[in-house]
Amino acid sequence: MTRLVIVDDDPMVRTGLRLIFGGEPDLDLVGEAEDGRQAMDVIRDLRPDVVLMDIRMPNQDGLTTTELLLARPEPPRILVLTTFDADDMVLRALRLGADGFLLKDTPPPKMIEAVRAAAKGEPVLSPSVARQVIAAAAGAREPRQVEARRELATLTEREREVAIEVAKGGSNAEIAECLYMSVATVKANITRIFAKLAADNRVQVAMKVRDAGFI
Repeated sequence: MTRLVIVDDDPMVRTGLRLIFGGEPDLDLVGEAEDGRQAMDVIRDLRPDVVLMDIRMPNQDGLTTTELLLARPEPPRILVLTTFDADDMVLRALRLGADGFLLKDTPPPKMIEAVRAAAKGEPVLSPSVARQVIAAAAGAREPRQVEARRELATLTEREREVAIEVAKGGSNAEIAECLYMSVATVKANITRIFAKLAADNRVQVAMKVRDAGFI
């Protein structure tokens, strides 16, 4: 059972999300918060697996809250909620370590699928939205590209192939099939990639690969 907390200052949004997730047998909506400060206490007390985090909120925004949560031991997976698919704050949240992002008008089945994927540690990167975010960052790409390529040079050739498939959004099973590896070998490679790139999750690996220009 995946424990879920919703953080959003709009009660209508919270109500809509409650309806979306309330009927799923494997998802347990254990709590809600209306701003980042309240979220810190709710998440500390309820220890959810996944948090749906609005970015723009009063008192304490989602970006600050994400940073503070990820500094805690064993933080939850965080999916950023946004209305705008090229919001610079989303880029910043991903670089802080958020596990992905969702538009608030994402169809309910896709939203449920995204939460399940995040709970398993898989990236939540909608291709159409990812293109918008990457384009928004294009102006600052040069310095990051140099740094990303330097970091990726520490990987073996096989690890680099796995990292590229991670950036494409592949699951462990899909990567194993594509690269003719066992799922256990894929997992071992991903563990080493995380360590070498100082990455906390697959989204950060994907962004380094994209910054390097490898896809």
